[in-house]
Amino acid sequence: MAALPPFPWLPGLLRSNSGKAWCRTALARDVSLEDSVSTVARQLAAAGEADLALVFASSSYASDLQRLLPLLRLKLKARHWLGCVGGGVVGTDATGVAHELEQEPALSVTLLHLPGAELLPFAIDTTELPDLDGPAEPWRALVGDAAKADSSLLLLVDPACNAVNDLINGLDYAFADGVKVGGIACPHSSSHGSLLFNDQVREGAVGCLIGGAWAIEPVLAQGCRPIGPVLEVEQAQRNVVLEVSDGELRRSPVAALQAILSDLTQDEREQVKNALFLGVGRSDFSLANLQQTPSAFLVRNLIGVDPRNGAVAVGERMRVGQKVQFQLRDGDASRQEGRQLLAALASRQGQEQEPLLALLFACLGRGQGLYGEADGDVSLCQDAFAGLPISGVFCNGEIGPLGGTTHLHGYTASWGFLVPRPIPAAKGD
Repeated sequence: MAALPPFPWLPGLLRSNSGKAWCRTALARDVSLEDSVSTVARQLAAAGEADLALVFASSSYASDLQRLLPLLRLKLKARHWLGCVGGGVVGTDATGVAHELEQEPALSVTLLHLPGAELLPFAIDTTELPDLDGPAEPWRALVGDAAKADSSLLLLVDPACNAVNDLINGLDYAFADGVKVGGIACPHSSSHGSLLFNDQVREGAVGCLIGGAWAIEPVLAQGCRPIGPVLEVEQAQRNVVLEVSDGELRRSPVAALQAILSDLTQDEREQVKNALFLGVGRSDFSLANLQQTPSAFLVRNLIGVDPRNGAVAVGERMRVGQKVQFQLRDGDASRQEGRQLLAALASRQGQEQEPLLALLFACLGRGQGLYGEADGDVSLCQDAFAGLPISGVFCNGEIGPLGGTTHLHGYTASWGFLVPRPIPAAKGD
């Protein structure tokens, strides 16, 4: 791990107060890395010096990845550089149209000038994390002691990291009032990491705290719809659910599912074979709230069935008393959910908090595989926010909040909208 200069957080905390905020984007799909860099440089030639550059590269460039940031920094100017490798990239081209480019060479670069922003980029060695049962201060020190607890946090994690959940939980502990969005970069066959930070390729985790006059507004779209009733867990061992109840009726999860299947259409029964999940209800929601608010469920994989007793294994630690509901994932449900969530955000934000940029961290299982056509998620966003630049990456796992707690998700679109926020006046002003 390269040594950091003394007080590495100091330059990042200096606010950029000059001029009006701007966002410039570029998207290239050339086969060679050099040609893609030249393409984005031409598209961004008129941009001035940025406060933050976000770079998302497809894994097609993995063997040349260590050359990417040095090449870009020769042609473009930015104080901080951050990004990662993805299974695909999201970007906005020279005509202002956003695209999701999957399984092809692609490079997305976004330059941001953010007057009044407090930016604190960080890189974390995830092999030595603080104790989750200890104080919050060591977790804050990972990203800089001057960081404010309500700063928004953009987080990118290398796929080789084996402590992702500990990292997310620790940062949630240290920055309880701040929104956190991001994702896990995609693996590749080269010997170096998958993260981009200033002029380096890194492992572990990298990110940027964003505070001052700017914040991230999250939207989490899990792309599922519930089937059957809300059930209660009656018996569980670690991540295995042994028995559930529906009112007075108690039975195994498989028996409960068999009863649900009888009410489904033939097409839905076919979907169950490949697209069945379990929604785990948040503990702070009542049964009535869970029935009325599908997004209150944290959607988790079903990873196994025991035919002897009808138990199911879930990608989440389970406990007695939790509310659960089976979920189906399909393109129509994802479109409907995404459209509703994005439209709701657009109506809340209004003109005073109009976003400058939308960041999308999408699961590799979304895109054309989910929607049957390209640009499924970005088209929903551009319907709600006409002309808004969009950038991002297809991830190996998505990071975003649900019910005030940050989670690692799968098959999800985790959105982060960069919005202005008023800075509270000092007392006596």
